[in-house]
Amino acid sequence: MTPKGTDLTGRAYDPDALDIALVSEHASPLAVLGGVDAGGQNVHVAHLAGALADRGHRVTVYTRQDAPDLPRRILMRPGVEIRHVPAGPARPIPKDELLVHMQQFSLFLADEWAQAPPDLVHSHFWMSGYATMHATRELGLPFVQTYHALGTVKRRHQKDYDTSPPERISIETRVGLSCDRIIATCHDEVGELSAMGIPRGKAAVVPCGVDPSRFTPHGPAGPRGTARRLLQIGRLVPRKGAAVSIQALARVPDAELVVVGGPPADRLDDDPEARRLRAVAARAGVADRVRLTGGLPPEDIPALLRAADVVLCPADYEPFGLVPLEAMGCGTPVIASAVGGHLDTIDDPVTGRLVPPGDRNALSEAITDLLGNPAQAAACGAAGRRRVLAHYGWNRVAKATEDVYREVLVRRPAAMGVA
Repeated sequence: MTPKGTDLTGRAYDPDALDIALVSEHASPLAVLGGVDAGGQNVHVAHLAGALADRGHRVTVYTRQDAPDLPRRILMRPGVEIRHVPAGPARPIPKDELLVHMQQFSLFLADEWAQAPPDLVHSHFWMSGYATMHATRELGLPFVQTYHALGTVKRRHQKDYDTSPPERISIETRVGLSCDRIIATCHDEVGELSAMGIPRGKAAVVPCGVDPSRFTPHGPAGPRGTARRLLQIGRLVPRKGAAVSIQALARVPDAELVVVGGPPADRLDDDPEARRLRAVAARAGVADRVRLTGGLPPEDIPALLRAADVVLCPADYEPFGLVPLEAMGCGTPVIASAVGGHLDTIDDPVTGRLVPPGDRNALSEAITDLLGNPAQAAACGAAGRRRVLAHYGWNRVAKATEDVYREVLVRRPAAMGVA
């Protein structure tokens, strides 16, 4: 970290502000979104860091160096510095293969923080928590954890297809018991943590956020034809449920489905999930009404959301889910599976609909209901926008996160004195 009180530009800070370290070992705020391991966590860390800086704090984000030409540190914006940590080969590595490099990551953090300790460390994802747990132990630094996803949930749904290291759940439990506070992104997660043996009172719920000035009903809409448009956005992996959306489309005439995500369009033919989805569409007789765009630049997404009649989020499970918030911000109604963070963000029937995961019939019925009642769909979209403004702006999320930080800093000295 740079000397306390300044950033790389020499900008001075309020002495009452905090020096905050965010640890996000695989999810860099600078990553291009849409890959298998690049999604909501990258967005969350980037926007949380920026919103905390807007509140006057100094933030350093520690993420693994995954390319040889990356500079050691980058000023992402005033108040936010990205620190690239040498841990393993300087190339992309699937996140489920990174555990063997976390000791090196942790040693780097410990050395850096011994020289310039932050006021508080906030780690994101279980492997970041593992590295942070060891790095903060000897230094006595306050340590807050956000999981973003839990191994117990992933194993329950993916079973033998779960590629997580076998140690994941035991490490997640150790991290949860060792940290000062857990920031859970939804209430469903608190129940999962309790089932792991972590006291409910240790977790505070602070949701992910959305930028309502970017995701807004007011702005250009993407091009479209005369067919009613269903839109699904997300990583191109089976658990996101695009196959269910395609199967539901077979019962919704005069509608099209646009699926955004995965590799660029010119590489979709080489993507196994894209090939599987095209086969599903062919079997369902809707290949002519399904379009896979591949991954698109983030700046294209708001216009796509405005052009949609309904946004579909039918994931098998979803630790939080940013797409519903982005759609609601744009005033577009959402139909989502009744899992995880969707249970908090979507107010059924006010802002959209919740359906059982994997249920193509329930999904098609909900789609038909909204498409058949334009006034009701418009009311859902307007209510969704109001809900985003009331609860999910990044300024609110950063304030709630800061409140947890302050609580930890106030209570921790007393706890240390008892010990």
